Amino acid sequence: MGEEDKSYKRGKKKKGSFDDSFKKKVSGRVNGGFDKSKNPEKHRMNFAPHNSIVRKQVDPETTKYFSEIANLFERDGVDLEERAVICGNALEETRGKEFQLATDYIISHTLQTLLEGANVDHLCAFLKSCAKEFPYIAMDRSGSHVAETAIRSLAMHLQDSEAYFVIEDTLTMICKVIIDKPVEVMCNCYGSHVLRSILSLCKGVTLDSSKLQVTKSSAVLAERLNFKASRSDGEALSHAHKGFPDLLKFLVSGMLNCTWEDIKSLQIDQYSSLTALKLLVGDEEELLNIIPILLGCKKESIVEGDLIELTKVPDVVHLIGEAAFSHLMEVILEVAPAVLYNEIFSKVFRNSLFKLSSHHYGNFVVQALISQARHQDQMELIWEELGPKFKDILEMGRSGVIASIIAASQRLHTHEQKCCQALAAAVCSANESPGCIVPRILFLDSYFYSEDKANWNWPRGVKMHVIGSLILQEVFRYSSALIQPFITSILCLEDGNILEAAKDTAGARVIEAFLSSNVSAKLKRRLIAKLRGHFGELAMNMSGSFTVEKCFTASNISLQEAIVTELSAVRSELSKSKQGPHLMRKLDVDGFATRPDQWMSKQASKQSAYKEFHETFGSGETHSSKSGSFLTHSSKKMRQSEGLKKMRKEIDSTLPSPAPFLSTSAYKGKPNKAEKRRQNYAGTSKAPKKLRT
Repeated sequence: MGEEDKSYKRGKKKKGSFDDSFKKKVSGRVNGGFDKSKNPEKHRMNFAPHNSIVRKQVDPETTKYFSEIANLFERDGVDLEERAVICGNALEETRGKEFQLATDYIISHTLQTLLEGANVDHLCAFLKSCAKEFPYIAMDRSGSHVAETAIRSLAMHLQDSEAYFVIEDTLTMICKVIIDKPVEVMCNCYGSHVLRSILSLCKGVTLDSSKLQVTKSSAVLAERLNFKASRSDGEALSHAHKGFPDLLKFLVSGMLNCTWEDIKSLQIDQYSSLTALKLLVGDEEELLNIIPILLGCKKESIVEGDLIELTKVPDVVHLIGEAAFSHLMEVILEVAPAVLYNEIFSKVFRNSLFKLSSHHYGNFVVQALISQARHQDQMELIWEELGPKFKDILEMGRSGVIASIIAASQRLHTHEQKCCQALAAAVCSANESPGCIVPRILFLDSYFYSEDKANWNWPRGVKMHVIGSLILQEVFRYSSALIQPFITSILCLEDGNILEAAKDTAGARVIEAFLSSNVSAKLKRRLIAKLRGHFGELAMNMSGSFTVEKCFTASNISLQEAIVTELSAVRSELSKSKQGPHLMRKLDVDGFATRPDQWMSKQASKQSAYKEFHETFGSGETHSSKSGSFLTHSSKKMRQSEGLKKMRKEIDSTLPSPAPFLSTSAYKGKPNKAEKRRQNYAGTSKAPKKLRT
């Protein structure tokens, strides 16, 4: 979206060593090359697994047979029972030719159909027969699809408890073959996907579980910036069956039971399956054994209380500059048990945070580290190194690091005021008006890459900065007492700038965050008034319609009347838009148009009920200055927010709508979809489509 955070553009750029990062900055950009004395390229391995097995040509008779099978299935009229018999007979014909058939581009498609329709006995017989060749099938372009189809079919048959043991025997045979030469499969672009499917099956989770997929940037940012509970805590794996826990441990340990040179290759290989560590979340004993090995420590050197060898730390710090290893390190920080996280923090990252934050890949690892900070003492160490460097970090285009620090300060209830002060000082000097703070954060790249910052002005027609928007959303979650310069700044914006922000997806989220904050209602209405005359225009825009709804909720009766009056003028066009019906129903635009007096009476009753509720139970705002643990604070805030929403719904439902019943019944069911879209849209804005490349 627009001028995205430069740290989130992870394309094929030249990699720079951390020392060079400081010396070779041009306009905040990092250049330079890696230290050739520690060139990881020498550890890359070009595997040629197919050299050890010769693929024979499929004979014409077999080709004709499977072509007839394919034609048979393409015709209608084959019932399920007959289909299972055909699949079983056809799979028996593959005996001894599984590799040739699975790797044939045409026949492999037919073979997938057979594996999907076969019963568990024929399916397992096929896999056992080709077990020795399974890794080669998995590493083939066509064969990998056959292998994954077979694994998915096994998962489907696990719904029958009687099939458990025969499937376990089959998987055991396959796993034993894989761990004989695991690195070849793990570092193969096709084999790694098959291996992830096997690991998921052994874990007992659905094979398309997001745990093993590349996480979308919006989800990553939502977790790191407190917009939703972390996957480790709040989103348990979707278990489809009990899995094969012993086999999972056997396979994972076998994957890492390789030479030191192989470990080095796995660390930097882009197809490596090491991100499967996510499946071991909660198994602290296994993670305490595996993670140090992945960081380069020798198995015999791992002892309780000293899991990370100090001699390996420089190598780890250097490897964080590698794209693949930085991915791995983020996963390690996410799943590491507390005792191991603390040791990694103190040995690997302490006194290197700013150096790593400056790097194209390293800054993402720092974000992951900060997002997993366990207690206030760690936040203090983070602040000592990065707190005075806010401006430098923003100049380098690493705004994601700043966003993570602000989010961590809120979770851990520490350094909140210092964060606000440092952020304001990074974009606004002491002799400048605070009015420039919000515009400069909304356009971070435009401002920091400007050659004449003193004369920089709001750029017209430029997309607003995604991470800048997220930072401001975080800021407006602080207590209003801590963010006075930011409040002053957003209220100083010209009417035209407020309108432009409301039309921009990232800017609209900032306005909504301000309207949802614990800033006084009077100040919120000052901002809403700047949009008068444009609510109809905004309502026609997908993201703007949500802003209109927020404005309505935060307004008094006179402003609510003004908003609905403007929407009534575009009622016909609004009803045809995707988001219009929901907004019209929410604000009862038709009711206002037909019975304005009753509409006003209803709104007055709502306002009175809201006021009475707040006077009785409080506003529900959670001030950041209160003490408490991260989890307690987060859960309390979520409960209060849910309580307020429930209260509003109850008040709305008890007040009869002036509109006739039939006028709303036609829309039954649609509000849920609109609400779902709104929830998905909120918080993370439209985060960059691609966090990593």
